[in-house]
This record gives sequence, C-alpha cells and structure tokens, in this order.
Amino acid sequence: MSKPNAEIPFSWPEQTVIVTGGSGFLGSYVVEALQKRGCGMIVVPRSKDYDLREASVIRRLLSESAPTMIVHLAAQCGGIGANQKNGARFFYDNAIMGIQLMELARQSGVRKYVQVGTVCAYPGETPVPFKEDDLWNGYPEPTNAPYGLAKKILLVQAQAYRHDYPDFDVIYLLPANLYGPRDHFDLENSHVIPALIRKIHEAKEAGNQPLEVWGTGKASREFLYAGDAAEGILLAAEKYSRPEPVNLGTGSSITIKDLVGMICELMDYKEKIVWNKSRPDGQMKRQLDVTRARKAFGFRAKTSLREGLKKTIEWYLAHPA
Repeated sequence: MSKPNAEIPFSWPEQTVIVTGGSGFLGSYVVEALQKRGCGMIVVPRSKDYDLREASVIRRLLSESAPTMIVHLAAQCGGIGANQKNGARFFYDNAIMGIQLMELARQSGVRKYVQVGTVCAYPGETPVPFKEDDLWNGYPEPTNAPYGLAKKILLVQAQAYRHDYPDFDVIYLLPANLYGPRDHFDLENSHVIPALIRKIHEAKEAGNQPLEVWGTGKASREFLYAGDAAEGILLAAEKYSRPEPVNLGTGSSITIKDLVGMICELMDYKEKIVWNKSRPDGQMKRQLDVTRARKAFGFRAKTSLREGLKKTIEWYLAHPA
C-alpha cells in the first residue's frame, strides 16, 4: 500500500523519534544510529518515568514529545530460563505495551511506526531457513511461546491498522538473536552468548573449573550483531512501507556446540565442558531467510560472528560487574 507524500525524500533532521527501550541493549545502538543520521529530536522514555503498560502514561508521553515516528523496542524478555519462569508476565507486558502504544500513536497522528518483533514468533517446526510467509504455519516453540505470541499479535494489529488507516505507516521487523557489547550478562535473564561469556570468565577466575552448558549442543542459532540490527531497523524506517513482515539477520547459523567452541577459543579456555542434557535446547534450528530485507531496503549484516564475539568479550572483560 503506497503512502501519501511518498515522493518526498525522507529527512532525518525533520523527525522527532521516540525510541521505547532506547536506554536498553538494542535501543542504545538505535539511538546512536539516529544521532549519526542527524535526527532532529530523539526521545528515550525511561521505564521509571513512563510505564508503557498504562494508557494514560502513553498519552502523556505522546503529548509531551509530539513524535513523527516511534521505534518500539521496549520489551520484557530473556533466555530460555527466564521465559519458563515468567511466561505470564512476558505475555501480558509485551502485548499490552504494544497494543496500546500502537493505537494511541495512531490517534495522535504519528506518521511512521516501527514494530520490532522476535524470531520466537516462528512456529517450533519451521523449515530452515525461516521465511516470513511461514509465520502462521504452526505454534511457537513452547519454552518461549508466550513471549513470541505477544509479539506476533502486534503483527496482526500492524497489518489491520495499515489496511484501515492508510495514513498510519506501520511496519514489522523480525530480528534474529541479538548480541554485542552492552548486552545483559546476568545469568538469570541473559541469552546464550552473554551467559556463555560470563560462565567462561567465572570458570577461569575460579581456577579453570569445568564449564556447564545447558542442553545437548545440537541446537543451532543465528546471531545478529546489535549494531547491524540498528542499521537494519533505520533502513527499514527510511525505505520500507508495506504490510509484510521482514526478517533481519545474517542468513547463516551455528550450532551451540560450535558457538561454545568459538567463545572458548577466543577466551583461551581449555577446560572440560559439561553438557547438562536435563535442561532444554529450545527450538532446534533457527536461521532466517533474509532475501526480503535485501530486496526491499538493501540491508546486509556487516559484522561476522567471530568479529562480533571479540568485541563483546572485550567489552565484558572491561565491565565485569
């Protein structure tokens, strides 16, 4: 669906952009990328000041900032363990934030709305590589289904709103598993890469203790460097205006066993690895088809996994707390 004034060149200096979750991991990279583009105004609402689960708070935020664009990144999320412990909270918080924010943004006249979803929305048995058209061919992998479904609901909302409200340009993006400096390294809520880096560091600090890793190591994952993800999000914001969701990724994957080996090599850890097979692997294979992003707005990830891991490890060792 084409949008009014589509012939007018996009200009970042003319934009006022709210980045929800802008003080978080991915959000910090999006804010930096906006600054480099000379964005006119960047608004980063902090959760202590703006509880986005409350409609009255969202109305206040929109009234105070009068945004032309919203990039919605704020989320309650974590690794497999966090998802298993917090399914209800992850479902409710993510659904209610997104549903209300999108509706109230529409009411307030926001022109562009970028909804960032999750690879967890894909069915548990999706053929590899995951194509966007496969999204509705089954139920998400059970260990993170509540989170994945909450985000998937927002795709339905986005497509319905594009159809019913032609002046509201909402798009939906599906990034691969993210990693990079400034990630969350607490073991309760972190994802696999930061959890492994911290565990290996602590095993070395404790006198080269054995390393315990969840699962069998046979599962595979695709990892996207957070800085690359931010570039993809803003390229889409500039150039994409269609109802179809778009994957953001590298188009390649690695088994957890090989990932562990690569991180151990980079951190010079040579001790025993113990696979805790009583813990879940999660979805066995995840790898995205990234054709649509390349064709639609020219996105290609630039950071190799090895390069990104080096940067992440270096950052963590400089900020172990």
